[in-house]
Amino acid sequence: MNDTAPTPVPSPAATETLSGGAGAVSTALRTPTPTTAKRLRPRGGAWLATLPLLIFFAIGFGLPAIAIAIGAFTTSDDSPGGGGTFTLSNITDSVQGAYWTALLGSIKLAALTALIGTIVGLPLAQAIATSRFRLVREFVRSGSGVLANFGGVPLAFMFVATLGNAGEVTQKLDLTKHGWSLYSFTGLSVVYLYFLIPLMILTITPALEGLRVQWREAAANNGATTLQYWRHVGLPILLPSLLGGYILLFGSAFAAYATAAAMVGASVPLISLQISNALSGNVLVGQGNLALALGLDMIVIAVLVMAIYLPLQRRSAKWLA
Repeated sequence: MNDTAPTPVPSPAATETLSGGAGAVSTALRTPTPTTAKRLRPRGGAWLATLPLLIFFAIGFGLPAIAIAIGAFTTSDDSPGGGGTFTLSNITDSVQGAYWTALLGSIKLAALTALIGTIVGLPLAQAIATSRFRLVREFVRSGSGVLANFGGVPLAFMFVATLGNAGEVTQKLDLTKHGWSLYSFTGLSVVYLYFLIPLMILTITPALEGLRVQWREAAANNGATTLQYWRHVGLPILLPSLLGGYILLFGSAFAAYATAAAMVGASVPLISLQISNALSGNVLVGQGNLALALGLDMIVIAVLVMAIYLPLQRRSAKWLA
């Protein structure tokens, strides 16, 4: 039996190209074939497919954003001089006193919970990515997707029933005597971690799966330990993805409202709760547009977060492609 593979015979076209020397080969490589050129040619009407999305974005996000920006820099109808007059008092008031404290409280809560979620979610995602059991990986991914989107009043009720002052776990373990309070900054941080850690697992798992086995084998062949591999190879490659995941968690915690409103109320100062109070009319006379200025502050922070997040995602995708 002949185990040797048959030698491929070049086609006439290939023979003609190769016989022309290096110049002919390079010319053939540089010159796109008619089929390739047709495929690469941009289609003039392709952008029409995105038209419904652009219209929806303009109506759903563009018009409200413009209305918020205009209202933030104009006086309200209950002002002594009438409404519609240009003013900076709304913006100035939104970064003073209780509103400034609430803005710092939201930033502090989002930064802390995002950091804990990143530190805890990374090793969990690594364990999932390297698991030999496909069923476990799929189960954890599906569960993370559900938990990452589980929030609002149902999440607050679940924690009140378990870790509230009269909750089952609080009563069984007598946590109140140890200083535990769900209706505090620490308690709210624990609740936020319930959906931030699964969100980090979903975000960082594709990047961990993109780490090539050859990189680990090359490091091992050169005598590197596991710690040295992660310090000099793994973590530097994952750094853009980790920072991107942290930014994503920060934005999710910063914009959360319903869970905090249902659980802690005004006991923890947050900017989202202050906006709700201002929209309900709980402001001084002439500050009817103060809620719009607070909303504009949140939009500015969200834009800064996305401006950092998107370049990090592109850089991570370039490494792991």
